[in-house]
Amino acid sequence: MEVTELTVHELQEKIKNKELTITQITNSYIERIKEKEKDVQAFVTVIDNDAKKQASELEEKATKGEIKGEYIGIPIGIKDNICTKGIKTTCSSKMLENFISPYDATVMEKINQENMINLGKLNMDEFAMGGSTEYSYFKKTRNPWNLNKVPGGSSGGSAAAVAANMVPWALGSDTGGSIREPASFCGVVGLKPTYGLVSRYGVVAFASSLDQIGPITKDVTDSAMLLNIIAGHDEKDTTSSNREKVDYTKCLKNDVKGLKIGVPKEFFGEGINQEVKEALENAIETYKKLGAEIEEFSLDIAKYSLASYYIIACAEASSNLGRFDGIRYGYRTPEFSNLKELYKKSRSEGFGAEVKRRIILGTYVLSSGYYDAYYKKAQQVRTLVINEFNKGFEKYDIILTPTSPTVAFDIGSKSSNPLEMYLADICTVSVNIAGLPGISIPCGIDKQGMPIGMQLIGNRFCEETILNAAYTFEQEIKFREKYNPEFK
Repeated sequence: MEVTELTVHELQEKIKNKELTITQITNSYIERIKEKEKDVQAFVTVIDNDAKKQASELEEKATKGEIKGEYIGIPIGIKDNICTKGIKTTCSSKMLENFISPYDATVMEKINQENMINLGKLNMDEFAMGGSTEYSYFKKTRNPWNLNKVPGGSSGGSAAAVAANMVPWALGSDTGGSIREPASFCGVVGLKPTYGLVSRYGVVAFASSLDQIGPITKDVTDSAMLLNIIAGHDEKDTTSSNREKVDYTKCLKNDVKGLKIGVPKEFFGEGINQEVKEALENAIETYKKLGAEIEEFSLDIAKYSLASYYIIACAEASSNLGRFDGIRYGYRTPEFSNLKELYKKSRSEGFGAEVKRRIILGTYVLSSGYYDAYYKKAQQVRTLVINEFNKGFEKYDIILTPTSPTVAFDIGSKSSNPLEMYLADICTVSVNIAGLPGISIPCGIDKQGMPIGMQLIGNRFCEETILNAAYTFEQEIKFREKYNPEFK
């Protein structure tokens, strides 16, 4: 097996047994990026020279015993809306094309404390608005399983880089499914933590009440390990939860006997691809065989969640992106004759079509004549969604759904139809609306050889439950041993 095919826990074992060195691992990933980036287009910024230098320094210090830790020299990729000191943070937008962050996001401080090596910033839909990574100002990322397909979005660069073995793991952000959907499309593991478990400080905001950073990894063990690193209270983030620290790797027990799993029938109805449905039904049978208790129930919130999500998300985006005006922050048009024209041209030229669409919609629903009819109503629906989930979790430990109603679609097939693209989020947005944790893990492939994702939703701060359920399923079906992207 090639070095870049190993999981992080396998890399750790190799380093511990002196079978691999930090520099060998880093150089292997840099060579892999050079070889595959031209096809996959996952990176906005590659940090190869600095990574090599850092690897050499870390190896020397580790050999002398000057530094110790589990993750010394482990490479990582970072979604390009997470601030990294001294490195471009563009949000894949012309608006921030040349922005070099003067500080690190809290999650980056934690990554740096572990002496990990940042291999680069990963491509995304502009300002995290999209479900296919086709809305990046710089490039369209491609799915390693089929280069004519999208990798999902908005964390498509992160998922594609992990699937293509260009990084062993990566950080993404999830506002309405932006970690889980690309994980599903690219056949990797994507975890959206409970809102407040991971600090949002230093993440360029899209929708502040929905955004959450999380790991994209090759397997569930790595997901638990990376969550261990990034989770925790942060006084710089007022929405950060002050909870006792948990070691998520200790919950991976490969046992789901007696686990109560609810399957909402509404998520398996109209609009779900037949092959996706069959793969999920097989997964349900696997859980039954492993001793879990499965029951179908009604969770009639999907259609309401999607509508309320797009009202709330666009409203918050309109507010958050108001700062990018060509004066305080962001791109400034070179030609203007007055202040009004400066604002208008800077924002018109700096933002892409999808971002403008959401700003306009958000501004509309926040306007005085429509606030009560749209934004207030959407927030009321949000409360109903939360209440419905609370009822579900009175009876079940986990709720199981598809991650996406389809597998990855062809590049360009939906980008001209925004409504069709928005409907692809129907299985994931309710989790963000309710602030719950959700994980997507591969559960099979379709006849075209594209991966299918299964979503496990837990109650607030019950990451341990969904991680163990995901781990147990993963150990049973051994997806990574059976399937790999063809372009490998």
